[in-house]
Amino acid sequence: MTIEQIRAPIADDLQAVNALIRRQLHSDVALINQLAGYIIDGGGKRMRPVTVLLAAQACGYLGRQHIDAAAIVEFIHTATLLHDDVVDESSLRRGRETANAIWGNQASVLVGDFLYSRSFQMMVGIGSMRVMDIMADTTNTIAEGEVMQLLNCHDPDTTEERYMAVIHCKTAKLFEAAAQLGAVLAGRPREEELALASYGLHLGTAFQLIDDMLDYSSSSAEMGKNIGDDLAEGKPTLPLIHAMRHGTPEEVRLIRGAIERGGLEQIEIVTRTIESTGALDYTSRLAAREAELAIASLPMLPESPARDALIGLARFAVDRRY
Repeated sequence: MTIEQIRAPIADDLQAVNALIRRQLHSDVALINQLAGYIIDGGGKRMRPVTVLLAAQACGYLGRQHIDAAAIVEFIHTATLLHDDVVDESSLRRGRETANAIWGNQASVLVGDFLYSRSFQMMVGIGSMRVMDIMADTTNTIAEGEVMQLLNCHDPDTTEERYMAVIHCKTAKLFEAAAQLGAVLAGRPREEELALASYGLHLGTAFQLIDDMLDYSSSSAEMGKNIGDDLAEGKPTLPLIHAMRHGTPEEVRLIRGAIERGGLEQIEIVTRTIESTGALDYTSRLAAREAELAIASLPMLPESPARDALIGLARFAVDRRY
């Protein structure tokens, strides 16, 4: 399924989410409107809000609070992007200058804080302690993941287990919450809630694995990135970890040095080693396995276009090249 086909069952809801995002972004402080609007309009795929909306529809939810939940999830995601770009000193995202490159680090951090606080205002509006509990736990876990990733930076001894722990906290946790919220709002039984949470966790893991794989592929330009952006920041992602497990001693030495120093001086030999050791194929296989685990979480849901779209979303996360 294409992303357009995946969104088709929730097209009207997605329009409502986008309209709500614009209303909730409004502030009397002009800089907040400018900076937050810039990043919200940055061409993202809205995969997390899509997950909320599809999960709610698949669970038979007939209310309107899934619109608010989807916007909340997108605000939290956007806040993490603003903070990430400052921490990573990034200047490019989705082919455009990052907000911190235009307005500076201080403004980006503070507007990220605004988006976090606005999302919690909106959670109170939903009036569900269960929703508050899930999202409070989620934001705390994301923050822990950010710190874990910082500790891994420039550390060539980072293991696959430590890398996966970061993915689960930093990326997959928000997908998990997004899917789980659909079941919570619909008042579905605990086992369905946990099944959708599992779907989201595996979906988010697959999504991040492919992102990290694409950083060393020719598709980087399609993502609005430069090849090796993660290496430039000293991030030991799975392609590098696998290449160090299977490269020659000289290749391993060069990759270790590149991670320790950051920068792209050794990018050509690093990418050759990644290719020759099958690191991209290995990462892709792990992502495909995660996508299948996500799909395997869905059988208890009744057949519907929304459930089919959730299956399509898991496969899209792996098959995409941007």
